[in-house]
Amino acid sequence: MFGEVRVVSHVPQEFAALVAAQGPASIALSGGDTARQCYELLATADVDWGRTDVWFGDERWLPVHDPESNEGMARVTFLDEVEPRAVHSMYDATATIDTAASNYDAALHAAPPLEIVHLGLGPDGHTASLFPGSSAVEETDRWVVPNADDLHPHPRITLTFPALAAAELVVFTVAGAGKREAFARLRAGVDLPASRVRAPRVVWLVDEAAAAGT
Repeated sequence: MFGEVRVVSHVPQEFAALVAAQGPASIALSGGDTARQCYELLATADVDWGRTDVWFGDERWLPVHDPESNEGMARVTFLDEVEPRAVHSMYDATATIDTAASNYDAALHAAPPLEIVHLGLGPDGHTASLFPGSSAVEETDRWVVPNADDLHPHPRITLTFPALAAAELVVFTVAGAGKREAFARLRAGVDLPASRVRAPRVVWLVDEAAAAGT
């Protein structure tokens, strides 16, 4: 079993409620349309963000102001409004991508365990920037690595399975019919990157459209 599955009517609302109930001291954020909807709701959630360290599960190697930056999206939707205790950027204009990944790895190891990691599910079964067949999927030691493949634009930095396993709670948000095939394959036991995620607690928030037929 790859975690606890909750089929819900509105994934972003359920995610925001889960985060508000926990009031995490640390959270790692995701990217994508569903994540954006989740974070818009977090902007008004009853959370003491002043005690929260914000990290990222993955990031494109782009400046924060780029429209495709995960951090940029999160800042526009809620971070700049709620003023968390700290925001730990993956992108570093003063470093190479390899050095930035190593620095992020060291920072995560030096910090308390992540309380919540937010992940999504790609149509190909990837999560974070752990793409099928890529080198990062086989990483067993480092917590943060650079990664890329020919199907996804831009080099990336991503948390690895060892980093996810060290988190207290991993929450997947999966919404829409476009994710139905990937989620069905995952439920059927197909070896996908998302199916390899292990943590003390893994929760899947899935809407009816994505869960249909599984």
